Amino acid sequence: MDENHNFTNMGGTLDDAVGESCDKVARVLGIGYPGGPVIDKMYYKGDRNFLQITEPKVGEYDFSFSGIKTAVINFVNQMNMKKQEFVKEDLAASFLGTVVDILCKKTIKAAKEKKVKTIIIAGGVAANSLLRSQLTAEAEKLGIKVCYPSMVLCTDNAAMIAEAAYYKLINCKDKKSCFAGLDLN
Repeated sequence: MDENHNFTNMGGTLDDAVGESCDKVARVLGIGYPGGPVIDKMYYKGDRNFLQITEPKVGEYDFSFSGIKTAVINFVNQMNMKKQEFVKEDLAASFLGTVVDILCKKTIKAAKEKKVKTIIIAGGVAANSLLRSQLTAEAEKLGIKVCYPSMVLCTDNAAMIAEAAYYKLINCKDKKSCFAGLDLN
């Protein structure tokens, strides 16, 4: 986002969003819904090196979490078929550690490329304590500030969309070309 609140989309998720992947991993682990907050807590009790999960090969700034989620689900299914036990916290830590590493690596790379001074994270994923701490620590080494909303606002997408629309409205010269009409289907 530039100083006039214009956005450049450098990448995005090609399949499952982070929160959706967390929910599916939580379901297969039998730990409830929504999965993100529980997996976040489990991370600190587990061994993130328990299962090596390969980072998907996608575009420079794109994300793919479906394969990571599938690796976890396949592992659980294999263990269940063999009737072998595993520590759920270890699997949750491996999953979340992989996801956060990817998010941080690509975010820092984009920030360096665009020479930004501030990174803003939002949405449900912004509530994740590992992402907050790891991204903040990595950005701090480069003199980049990381901002995120308070926890109570991290899951309120309507508030985030309203904020983006506010800046679009005040910076738009021709309101008809900036916004869709009420007849949009």
